[in-house]
Amino acid sequence: MDRTRPRIRHKHFRLDSAKISRAQKILRADTETETIGRALDLVLSEHRRNQLAGEPMNASLRAASRSQTLMAG
Repeated sequence: MDRTRPRIRHKHFRLDSAKISRAQKILRADTETETIGRALDLVLSEHRRNQLAGEPMNASLRAASRSQTLMAG
């Protein structure tokens, strides 16, 4: 997927206007479209951060589980 150029498509959604207004103030966005874009960017970056933080943790948990299995068996 080409991440250098955004793929803009015309979409129509039924969204809570109060949530959009609150998010727009928090994100200091000029438009509702910018608000939605920034909110999506935040979700995607948080997901990626969680993946990166979870990989070492998951590896440690798998190793600990294998050690316990070997000790029990």
